[in-house]
Amino acid sequence: MTDEPSAGRFDGRAHFLPVRIYYEDTDFTGVVYHANYLRYFERGRSDFLRLAGIHHTALLEGPEPTGFAVNKINLEFVKPARIDDALRVRTVFETMRGPRIFISQELLRGNETLARAQLEVCCISLTGRPRKPPATLLERLKPFLEP
Repeated sequence: MTDEPSAGRFDGRAHFLPVRIYYEDTDFTGVVYHANYLRYFERGRSDFLRLAGIHHTALLEGPEPTGFAVNKINLEFVKPARIDDALRVRTVFETMRGPRIFISQELLRGNETLARAQLEVCCISLTGRPRKPPATLLERLKPFLEP
C-alpha cells in the first residue's frame, strides 16, 4: 500500500478523480457550499495534468516559466452534493488555441450529473501575460485533445 494520495485515473481522454464530501464542505443543512464545486474542479484539472506527466512546479521552474489562469468559467448546478457523498470529477481537455485551453468538467454521483463546467484557461508567464504553451505541455496534452 502506498501513502500517496490518488490522482485518479484516465478512461480514454477523460480523467476521473474521486472526491468525498466532508462536513467542512457543507452548510448547516449538509449541502455542499457552492464555492466548493470550484475547488473540486480545480483538483480534477490539477490531477489530470499530474497523471499526464505535467507538473505545475516543473512548468514554473522551466526555461519558459508557465502557469495557468482561468479566463472564463460557466458553472451549472444541476443537483446538490451532500455530506458523505462519494463523487467523481470528470475532466476532459477539449482543445487548445494559442495560449487558451478549453476544458469540460462534471461532478458525478454514480452516473448522475450534479454540476458541470465549461472553462477557458490561459497559459501565462510569471508576469501574468498570456504566452504560448511550452513544447513539453503541448506534447503531453496532445493525446488527450480532440483530433
